[in-house]
Amino acid sequence: MTPRPTRLGMLTPSSNTALEPITNAMLAGITDISVHFSRFKVTEIALSDTALRQFDDSEILRAAELLAHAKVDVIAWNGTSASWLGFERDERLCERITAATGIRACTTVLAYRDLLRRLGITRIGLVTPYRDDVQARIVTNWGSEGLQCVAERHLSLQDNFSFAEVPETKVAGLIEDVVREGCDAVAVLCTNMRGAGAAHRLEQQLGVPVFDSIAVTLWACLIAVGMDPRRIQGWGSLFTTPALADTAGPRVEPPRAPQGPSSS
Repeated sequence: MTPRPTRLGMLTPSSNTALEPITNAMLAGITDISVHFSRFKVTEIALSDTALRQFDDSEILRAAELLAHAKVDVIAWNGTSASWLGFERDERLCERITAATGIRACTTVLAYRDLLRRLGITRIGLVTPYRDDVQARIVTNWGSEGLQCVAERHLSLQDNFSFAEVPETKVAGLIEDVVREGCDAVAVLCTNMRGAGAAHRLEQQLGVPVFDSIAVTLWACLIAVGMDPRRIQGWGSLFTTPALADTAGPRVEPPRAPQGPSSS
């Protein structure tokens, strides 16, 4: 009897058009993994009460319970809202998803913290499509976790659908900008932005790791289900670095560094 595929479940912003096709492209040719998506309403990224209410746990949990009907092996929140709401929001969300469904959970933002600490990287070049105030909140929150955004670029966009309309060439240019300013790794922080396809080429060209949010979420799912991420080829060092292939879980967290200013 042929074993069933490992099923990855992902919670997706309703207006996101990038993460599903890109995730499936990364898994092309891998027949023993399938990926399944559940949506909840997210149409804008801002710090207004209306925009922040989109990420109420109750809405996300309803979408997670629908994924549980597909008997997935992990449920990932494939979004970056904890970057401006606080890392503790995703920690609590993972606990609530598992309590409600009995399925392990992970998130994009917690995965970034894990992988950067595994590599001992603290100087980040931050690339996003977000507004000035959202970007400033992200820099503060990441800094409180010992992840210093020493260079940054953002596009001052608010409509979530519009993020995926930014061409990959434009995203690549922003990555090149922050690398020129000096950083030890680049985080393309948005799961509706087209950075994953450029990561491998830019790493070869610039000599700096490029971690795209869509790829980071897939990496976290593979780690969570005990699958070797090195099976994913051609999508950057995230999937091929030996220190990131250990499925035993995150390393012991170092003391948090004091917050520092960002460059623009």
